[in-house]
Amino acid sequence: MASKGYIAVAQQCNDIIEDARKGVFKNVYLLMGAEPFYPDLVCKAIMQYALNDWERDFNETVCYGADVDAEKVITAARRFPMMAERQLVVVKEAQAMKSIEDLAIYCNNPLPETVLVICLHAATVDKRRSLYKSVQKVGVVVESPLLKDYELPDWISSYYRSIHLDIDPEAAGLLAEAAGTDLSRIAAETEKLLKNLPEGTSVVTAADIERNVGISREFSVFELTRQLSMKDGPKALRTAYFIGSAPRFVMAMSLGALFTHFQRILRYEALLARDRNPSQQDKIAVLGVSPFFFREYDTAVRNYPLGKCMAVISLLTEYDYRSKGGEGGEASQGELLTELVSKIINI
Repeated sequence: MASKGYIAVAQQCNDIIEDARKGVFKNVYLLMGAEPFYPDLVCKAIMQYALNDWERDFNETVCYGADVDAEKVITAARRFPMMAERQLVVVKEAQAMKSIEDLAIYCNNPLPETVLVICLHAATVDKRRSLYKSVQKVGVVVESPLLKDYELPDWISSYYRSIHLDIDPEAAGLLAEAAGTDLSRIAAETEKLLKNLPEGTSVVTAADIERNVGISREFSVFELTRQLSMKDGPKALRTAYFIGSAPRFVMAMSLGALFTHFQRILRYEALLARDRNPSQQDKIAVLGVSPFFFREYDTAVRNYPLGKCMAVISLLTEYDYRSKGGEGGEASQGELLTELVSKIINI
């Protein structure tokens, strides 16, 4: 799926959820993708709105893929509802079904009174095979791709707008660092945050994220990349030391953030080589960040021209190898990070 495909997925899911609120349902839903947030969100909404509470005992069947085969699911789906307009059959973690493709037999001719939800967790079905094709004809397929790390701050901003809040770009970056690419965790942290924000808050700041999510802006990889952009050696080394000393420090996550940062610098240099005065839209397309950060990258390309930027990326590759046991010596993961930052500063 193309970059920013999450926007289309989010809109599709919003439409499905809005239809569910109105009592409008398709016969079959195939919810899948590497990122489980949207499939789970849609599944939850359908389960909430498809039946009234008093209809659930006789008309709701919820099972798990590891516990059923296609025959059992089809048998349940072909029953008629009892004293209700429809019945609901939900297969969670359907990727664990050994015979999932056999559900195509039912999907080719679904019962109009049944809503069948096939929900895979962080998995997809083969699009070349019958199940995918049959659901496309009679129902809805939601495929939710993993977001790229550089897309996360934009996704967070979009998600906050959907709940009628704004979030500062710096705060979005900090939350992205704290939660990684786990959209469900971002949503959970946001729910916790909302309970602690003062009434009437309209804009979430980095200070709000620090107080409520448990990440320090001062000692974050987000701040480290900014300090490296500015070639602020003392602060970058101090930040690297504190990041590496954290109990849950994972070198791979820090290396990933640093690689993304210097890859952006490299792409920005390529853009400037083609056009010394690129438009804001061109910058957004190349950097994948908010205009809030453009000034930082203008400084970074001066501090890391092409040769230096390539040298940094080479260092990151070397330290990725060393952190995974390749000639890392006796140094701890945190010590390797500090050593790496020292070398980057001195390039």
